[in-house]
Amino acid sequence: MFNAEVFVAPIIIFMVVVAPLWLILHYRSKKQVSQGLSEHEHRQLVELAQKAEKMADRIETLEALLDQEAPQWRRKI
Repeated sequence: MFNAEVFVAPIIIFMVVVAPLWLILHYRSKKQVSQGLSEHEHRQLVELAQKAEKMADRIETLEALLDQEAPQWRRKI
């Protein structure tokens, strides 16, 4: 048999504790996203972009060396 009284306590706990916390955290994160990047985050993003460019250059160099030394290396993958 279905007993609705079993669900009353969990629903009340959810509505009193979980739902308000969920809403507060949700709108706080929305506010932070709308404000954009902080100075620290912007610096980190620039550093990561520079590292990615260096890595791309290194990969191109490695591929060029492999093309000279072992032209069939791409077929092995």
